[in-house]
Amino acid sequence: MPKLKQWICSSLLVVVSVAPALAGAKDATDSKTPAETTANPAAQPAAAANPNVSPVVGNANVTALLGVLVMKGVLAPSEANAIRTAAPEAEFQLLVEALARKGVVSASDLSAVGTPSPAAQPAVASAAPVLVEVAAQTSQAPAPKETKPAGPVVVPAVAPLRVLPIDPPVKDGLIPGFKVGAVKVTPYGFIKATAVHDTSSPNGDDFPFPGIFLNSSSVFNTGPTRDPSFHIKARASRFGANFEWPDIAPKLTLTGKVEGDLEGGFTEVDNADVSSIRNPTPRLRLAYVRLDYAASERSDVFFEGGQNWSLFGSTALPNIVETTFLGAYSGDVWERTPQMRFGLVQKLGSSDRNFKFSPEFALMMPSTGQIYKLNGTLGGFEAQIGEGERQGADSGRPELEGRAVLQFQLDKAPAVAPAQLIWSGYQARRTAITTSSNLAGAPADLLAQYPGGFTNSSNLYGNQLAVQLPTRWVTFVASAFRGGDMRFMLAGQLNTFYTDTTGLYNVQTVQTVDNVGVAGAQQVGCTVAIQVESTCAASNGTWKIARQRPVGAFGGFINVGLPLSRWFNADPKGHNAGWQLLLHAGKDQVVHGDIKRALGIGCASADAIKPTGCNGGIPLSQSRLLAATVYYKLNNWATFAFEQSQYQTTLTPEVGPLYTIAGQPATKWKDQRTEIGPIFTF
Repeated sequence: MPKLKQWICSSLLVVVSVAPALAGAKDATDSKTPAETTANPAAQPAAAANPNVSPVVGNANVTALLGVLVMKGVLAPSEANAIRTAAPEAEFQLLVEALARKGVVSASDLSAVGTPSPAAQPAVASAAPVLVEVAAQTSQAPAPKETKPAGPVVVPAVAPLRVLPIDPPVKDGLIPGFKVGAVKVTPYGFIKATAVHDTSSPNGDDFPFPGIFLNSSSVFNTGPTRDPSFHIKARASRFGANFEWPDIAPKLTLTGKVEGDLEGGFTEVDNADVSSIRNPTPRLRLAYVRLDYAASERSDVFFEGGQNWSLFGSTALPNIVETTFLGAYSGDVWERTPQMRFGLVQKLGSSDRNFKFSPEFALMMPSTGQIYKLNGTLGGFEAQIGEGERQGADSGRPELEGRAVLQFQLDKAPAVAPAQLIWSGYQARRTAITTSSNLAGAPADLLAQYPGGFTNSSNLYGNQLAVQLPTRWVTFVASAFRGGDMRFMLAGQLNTFYTDTTGLYNVQTVQTVDNVGVAGAQQVGCTVAIQVESTCAASNGTWKIARQRPVGAFGGFINVGLPLSRWFNADPKGHNAGWQLLLHAGKDQVVHGDIKRALGIGCASADAIKPTGCNGGIPLSQSRLLAATVYYKLNNWATFAFEQSQYQTTLTPEVGPLYTIAGQPATKWKDQRTEIGPIFTF
């Protein structure tokens, strides 16, 4: 270490002596042609020493010294680049400060070597060779040969869509677009404009919704036609930024992300009343911070807090153009939700397959996904916060989610992403509250039994198995799930839970504190038949709260990506390198026995005089999605997409042809959807 300090001090003095001369010669240096620079290897020693350091654009001597310091591990490439890109008069001071922070040199070290006199300054012509010679004598390793960075030799394979990658961020790895103080910020996003034609869109949306027309005056009737629609939309455009915060601990990495789009609804104001459809409102998609601790070279432990994709389902997503709903209620399960997340990324073995295992656990915001349009008494904000935020939060506990991912390199060919095997699951609870005020008008013995009111609960749960298998020829992604009360997870055909009145007499329907009706209302009945002009208690019975049960659901999807340009050996730098074809099939279905009972079919109270059916079902049995997508990537920033898809919803068989499609009774509703447009990324 003393010898290293002595060498650094000597080199710094050489820099001090030649810096004024080089400052005067900078214009001449900058005016050299690329051919002249290449002909003189001494003019770019930093680039030869380490490819992570950018080519020389400032003081040649400081740059040369920086290259050697990076090669010897004294400075990180990011630190060297920060010094190199500073103003010429500030480079030397920044270098001294960096070395002093690392404890390599001090003021006493510099004074011990002595300060050269101005008369001893070497000539400009010999300045660069002198410093290069000092650096060459100090380094024991031979100078590496200058090589040009190798470009891709093949067209990349189709990469799976991964919104929750398991590879941890690299410390100082974020290349900043700009800085806010010491915080690195890199903006990103895309502008997406598509034209959409639907052969049947009775709900009036510019994205596909399951076959219940909640925005129409009739939820199962399309009118005299199939009700086609045409939209042009740009509100799916997305804007975000990645962040990295500095920290002195070498093993601690602090990163974050914020992301939004314009799909939050439409603003209606005086100057845009009749034209509110062109005023999409911003909404938050993602906003989180993450702390990674490198416990060892093979282990990374992390914590994340904020809003991100759910661990359940979102680990495996389809690669399709329609991203507003992204296959929701058609076989794809996902969410973005507030969470506190913990995890480990562990490298396994020493195989060139690069095995990694990542178990994760998260505390999530509990939600059940109330649809305000289904409420019979209230609408809008009041109903939306009713079951969506009240009955989940009123459980008094978080939603629990977890996943485990095994990642490895299935195909070792160049430009192929690693494969993943995935399990994910979640469990939550919802609670409805009925107060004594909600029981006003109920039988006296019911009030006497529940003087303070009562509560009722049911579970939300799900499990998913998924694979992502990229190869040079084809990329195969598949997901399968099963669970109960999965409306918030965008599955179960919009069903949530039902109230089972089996075995009860004289059933009473009572309201909840959150004013949610239909599926949210509670029911209570007597355990015995009430005698004429008597009460439940006098008839030797008790009032029993009707049990609430989740409606089961299952489904999944298969997504196959074909790298057409790679198949035909296209030039990876040419305009024919970006052709991809993706084929998709998905299905979401409710458990038949559950939906029958939820609709009151074969499920009713025991009271022959006043039978009350089980309550809470939506008569949709299943929805399917078939899609073919073609992507043409013009370059790294511009992609053109075309997607032809079919969305289909089938009613529960027991309800019969409840649909009226183009004036005809039907049991199925179909929509042939065409979407095409450009996507420009930045």
